[in-house]
Amino acid sequence: MSESVERVARQVDRLCWTGILLGLAFTMTNVQQFAAAGAPVWSLAWCAAWLLDPMVSLVLLAILRAEQVTARYGVRMGGWVRAAKWFTLAATYVMNTWSAFVAGSAALVVLHSVPPLVVFVAAEAVTELRDKLGVAVNAAPSAPQAPVPTAPRTSFADYLALARAARTPDVKVTPAWVREVTGCSRGLSSRLAAALTEDGGRS
Repeated sequence: MSESVERVARQVDRLCWTGILLGLAFTMTNVQQFAAAGAPVWSLAWCAAWLLDPMVSLVLLAILRAEQVTARYGVRMGGWVRAAKWFTLAATYVMNTWSAFVAGSAALVVLHSVPPLVVFVAAEAVTELRDKLGVAVNAAPSAPQAPVPTAPRTSFADYLALARAARTPDVKVTPAWVREVTGCSRGLSSRLAAALTEDGGRS
């Protein structure tokens, strides 16, 4: 059961991060257009505009990843970390929707609002999702383990019968010889050798 929960946790983690990365990739072109402000293509200002969104997004991804790791150990981030996350999210949203608000187009506002808002919601949810799924993994019952079959115990009489069957008239009965033919323990071999010697005295 816990293995299936862990598998779901990994899938949820990957899907959330994929959605965040796709959302940030979508916003990159909008932010570039906002920063370029109509500059000619391949001009210095146009090329430099491509650096604005990755600058903000990389800081945001670093904060999200750090929050996800520290949340597993119950470590709370400080106020500056929360402020940095909210600022980068807000900056991404404003730069994506500014042109749409200026144009007064509700459709463009919605179009450019969805990706940043998805990133914002996923950023807040991914840490808690991972934390709660970790709790579920620990709470899930373990699969019952099959009992390990045990070999039947060999008795003294069984070892003695094996030694008697292997004994020939020219054999000198010693504990070492008994261990060799029966595979018994060192302590038991002395008793078996004594019993075989008594057999030879009575025969």
